[in-house]
Amino acid sequence: MIHSYWATFAALIATPFEHITLVWGIVPLYFGLLLNELTSDKANFRTAIQTGFSFLWAGAQWLWPYFSHQMNLPPIRVATLPVNFLVTFLTIGLGVVALISGLRKRFPKYVRFLGHTRFANYFMITIFPIQAHYLVWTWERLAAIVVFAVPFWLVLHFGLMPVRKQK
Repeated sequence: MIHSYWATFAALIATPFEHITLVWGIVPLYFGLLLNELTSDKANFRTAIQTGFSFLWAGAQWLWPYFSHQMNLPPIRVATLPVNFLVTFLTIGLGVVALISGLRKRFPKYVRFLGHTRFANYFMITIFPIQAHYLVWTWERLAAIVVFAVPFWLVLHFGLMPVRKQK
């Protein structure tokens, strides 16, 4: 069973690098993930700006296929449109709130969690090929994202700990 999830997870990570149109959107998210892992794990306004930028970047990349007339983009699947739109607009909305909170140096009530950026990029990276219409939403893909969330975080947290302590 875990082998099946591993193959699914590997496909989620590899798909953006198999299509040149997705590389432009995914590389800044990886950069943001590494940058966020090297900064403080406490919620602050700088990390809220990082979160806001990452969320807005991902949302813009996910909306791009609806406005692009390039012939090499995959067809948009009508069956998954409501899920794609919900995830996209939720991401954009959270990005706007995080960015404004960081710039104003004030969090609205109950949204201080937007200052914790360390793990938000993981979820955006893993759902990126789905949201960009290169893969479809399935329960198996969602389960793979959840199953590998903690191991992925542990590898990043402990793997980058020596670099984080050098500051």
